[in-house]
Amino acid sequence: MEIAATSTEYVRITAVSKAAGSTITPAAPPKFAFLPASATDNPVTEDWLTGEWAAPHARILVGPDDGVVTLTAGEYRVWLSWSAGTETPVYRAGTLTVY
Repeated sequence: MEIAATSTEYVRITAVSKAAGSTITPAAPPKFAFLPASATDNPVTEDWLTGEWAAPHARILVGPDDGVVTLTAGEYRVWLSWSAGTETPVYRAGTLTVY
C-alpha cells in the first residue's frame, strides 16, 4: 500500500479467525506496529498501536487528521497481532510506503 504523508486513511489488513470452522470476531481489538523497513527485530511492547475490527479487516486510522499515528515519508513494515483465546499471533503483514 502507498499513501501520502498528508493523507488520513485506514490501513486495512484482511484477518480472519475461526473456531470450529466458523468465522469469529475476537473480543480484543487488533494491534498494529509500523517499523522502518530496515528494522530486523520484531515489534516490542511500545511499538503496538490499537486498531479496530471492520470484518473481515483489521484496520487503523493513519495520518495527521486524528489518526492513531502520523508517519513521515519512508517505507514501513506493517505488523499485526491480536489475542484469540490462548493464542496471540504476530504477523508481518506487508509493507507501507509513505510519500
